[in-house]
Amino acid sequence: MAEQNVNVEHKEAEKRYVITVDGDQAGFADYRDVDADTRDFNHTVIDPAFRGQGLSGKLVQAALDDTRAAGKKIIPTCSVVEHFVEKNDEYKDLVA
Repeated sequence: MAEQNVNVEHKEAEKRYVITVDGDQAGFADYRDVDADTRDFNHTVIDPAFRGQGLSGKLVQAALDDTRAAGKKIIPTCSVVEHFVEKNDEYKDLVA
């Protein structure tokens, strides 16, 4: 299988991180700003056609890395984000 071009983009106006594969939207992670310092990640979706490729982990990792770089904490309301943090100790300090 050829190497896929996977990209995660922060669409700030939509309060969403979008993951694309070879230019096609494969999923997204929605959040809401609770306050100036905290993001509540409340909904993550990977399109059924793209499941089983590890994309949710890549999406959540990129979203959390960007959130950390912005100096914010998270509330992992979404089970996908919650499970990612549980499995990756290096992200536990982000939880508000």
